[in-house]
Amino acid sequence: MTTHPSGRYGLTFLYSVPDDAWYVELDEVSGQRQPAVGVVPDEDPAREPTVSFHPRSERQIPYDVMRWFMDAMAEEIRTSRAWMALRPDLVEVIRGLRQEHLGVIGDEDLAPVLAELRATVPAADLADLADVMLHAFGRGPDGRIL
Repeated sequence: MTTHPSGRYGLTFLYSVPDDAWYVELDEVSGQRQPAVGVVPDEDPAREPTVSFHPRSERQIPYDVMRWFMDAMAEEIRTSRAWMALRPDLVEVIRGLRQEHLGVIGDEDLAPVLAELRATVPAADLADLADVMLHAFGRGPDGRIL
């Protein structure tokens, strides 16, 4: 848990495999209440990030705490969804690879996947191959983990 400087609030980051999404939970440290939860889908570009507030919460969240929570949400969106800012055809290639290989590629599968990518990605975009590999598998075309 990351704690706000006031010590009254904290952030918890969790990944939900069934939802294919990161959860950013704003917690009241003392009462273990969750006044807000952010959801950042990282597999499907069509699903937008959301923020939900506890429906029965009468508590007011201080502005600086809400700003801190929203900054954490913005950073999670940036890091989890950066690949979605690439051109739409490359986004679809990455999404397909992540679905097919569950985001993991072993050394033995690197050469066949690279051959498939070179056949799939237009020649003019082969310079973007490193971005595709990074966002699909967290490693470069040379096999190094990035």
